[in-house]
Amino acid sequence: MQNKLQQVFPTIKNRREVMEEIRNNPRLMKNFQEWSGQQQEYFLSFVTGAKGIKLLYDSFFKEIMNPEAVPERMDRLLSLILKKEVKILQVLPVDNTRLGDETSLVIMDIVVKLEDGSIVDVEVQKIGYLFPGQRSACYSADLLLRQYKAARQKKKENRKRFSYKDVKPVYTIVFFEKSPKEFHAFPNIYLHNSSQQTDTGLKLELLQNFVFIPLDIFRKNLHNKGITNDLDAWLAFLSMDDPETILELIHYHPDFKAMYSHLYDLCGNIERVMGMFSKELQEMDKNTVQLMIDELQDTIDSQKQTLIDKDNIILDKERIIEQLQQTIRDMKKER
Repeated sequence: MQNKLQQVFPTIKNRREVMEEIRNNPRLMKNFQEWSGQQQEYFLSFVTGAKGIKLLYDSFFKEIMNPEAVPERMDRLLSLILKKEVKILQVLPVDNTRLGDETSLVIMDIVVKLEDGSIVDVEVQKIGYLFPGQRSACYSADLLLRQYKAARQKKKENRKRFSYKDVKPVYTIVFFEKSPKEFHAFPNIYLHNSSQQTDTGLKLELLQNFVFIPLDIFRKNLHNKGITNDLDAWLAFLSMDDPETILELIHYHPDFKAMYSHLYDLCGNIERVMGMFSKELQEMDKNTVQLMIDELQDTIDSQKQTLIDKDNIILDKERIIEQLQQTIRDMKKER
C-alpha cells in the first residue's frame, strides 16, 4: 500500500524494493550493516517516503539548491531572508572563509557573490556552537578581508586607484537546527537580523551584516500558527520532514513540488544516496565529539574561574584577619 508521499511522487520506491537492491549489492549491504539500527530505520523511512527529507545536510542541500545549476532557487531564498531582491553572480570557494581547520558542527556551508558585489556566507549548524556571536563576528571579519583583498586586486589589475567605496557588504547567514541557549530567550522569534550602527543616528556603511535563524524555534512556532508567508514556506521546506506538512506545503506553494520531485528522483539512485547519507553520518559523529569537547572545556573554564574567585575570597579574608590582628597588637602596645 502506498504511503501519502508515494501517492504524490510515484518514483519513490517501497521498502521491499530498497532492501532488495541493498541485499543484492555486497558493498551496499556492508555499508548498511555498519549503521546503527536507528540510522538504518531513518534512511529507509526517508528514501521510501515514510518521512520527508530535511534539506539541512550539505550533500542534499547542494544537490537541490545548487546555485550553479539552479540559481533561481537560492536567489529566491536569499531575497526573502535579506528582504531585498538579489541575484547570485558566482559561487566562491569556501576554504578561505574558515579560520584554521575548524569545520566541526557545521553541516553545510556555501559562499556566493551577488550581482552587486556583496558576499553572502550561508551556513547550517547541526548543533549551535558555544559563543555564536563571537564566532560569527570572526568569520564575518574573514569574509570582509576577503572582499577587501579582491577589491584591491581588481583595481590593481585595471590600473585604477583603490577606494574603500569599492568594498561591498558581507552577509553571514546562520541556520541552527538546534540553536544555542541564547536564542531560547525569544521563543516566538526565529529571524534575528543584526548590523552595526551608531548610537547617535550617524549614518555609516559598516559593511558587516548577520542573520540568525533558529530552526528549532521556527518548528515550534509552525505547529501553532502554520505557514503564513513565503519565508515560512522555505524554512518548512528546509527543515520539516513530516509528510502532512510537506503535502500542505506543496498544496499552497506548488513551486516546491518540483524540488521535492528532484529530491525523490535522487532517492531512486540507492547507491548514490547511501553514499551521501554515510558522509553526513560521519560529519555528525565528528560534530558530536567536538561538541562534547567544547562543552567540557567550557565547564573546565567555569570551574577554574570559580576556584580563582574562591581563592580571592580567602585571600581577602586573610587580609582582613591580618588587619584585625594588627589592630589588636597596636591597641595592646598603647596600654
